[in-house]
Amino acid sequence: MTQTWLVTGASSGLGTAVAEVALRSGHRVLATARDTTKAARENPQIEELGGTWVELDVTRVATAKEVEFAIREAGGVIDVVVNNAGYSLLGSIEDMSEEEIEMQFSTNVYGPVRVLKGVLPFMRKQRSGTIVNVSSIAGMDGGPACAMYAGSKFALEGMSESLARELQPFGIRVLVVEPGLFRTKFLSAFVEPAAGLRKDYIGTPVDNALQAFKSRNGSQEGDPMKAAQRIFEVVTGTGMGAGKEDYFRLMLGPDCHARFQKKTDALQENLDQMKDISHSTSY
Repeated sequence: MTQTWLVTGASSGLGTAVAEVALRSGHRVLATARDTTKAARENPQIEELGGTWVELDVTRVATAKEVEFAIREAGGVIDVVVNNAGYSLLGSIEDMSEEEIEMQFSTNVYGPVRVLKGVLPFMRKQRSGTIVNVSSIAGMDGGPACAMYAGSKFALEGMSESLARELQPFGIRVLVVEPGLFRTKFLSAFVEPAAGLRKDYIGTPVDNALQAFKSRNGSQEGDPMKAAQRIFEVVTGTGMGAGKEDYFRLMLGPDCHARFQKKTDALQENLDQMKDISHSTSY
């Protein structure tokens, strides 16, 4: 059965790959980008495969109405929405301005909310649909220099956990995708505070992390096309995703899996060590 997918941030990286995989599998795709002319020029395969570019800036208050209009123009049915649009603000919190922090959350947290407000009325009426919220390993394990980026992804994951329970009665599934490092523009396009890095942080984990990100650009192990294929399979219950339709999280990349395991082990130890204290506070 042909589905209609809406993929935000489809102008590059994982978003482009997901759109392409869905199109090659015979589905309809509404691929969103802030600059559709540039996106179409850089990714001619999307239109060649039958995809439709939709201009969308998820930081705009009008996003929900614009999404609703795009879906109605496409026939009024939406099966899968992939909230992929986002970016990373990396550095020291002390160096980040209020405006820079607000933009990080407006894009990575409020952006998906605005898109969902445009999508959910259709999915509730259909009593079906899948929401794919693209998080990050940073949404489970916050590293140095990533405080605001990780904070935005933690927020997205917490919101998604609640949504999964709230939307279950309507037959709507929520899937959180947590990629590790993939060979996209992520490491070349991250934003540093305009104020730069204050000297006290030179040589600290913040500085070391920033340098590591820059040095690894172009050599990331992850293949975005393979990641997109796995997302597609888990959404559709095909290939390696068969039998995994009921799971909430999809970790992508051996680096992500290793960090997730380490975090899980640390959480278990923390839980065990605090058990007596936890049980000592009742009346």
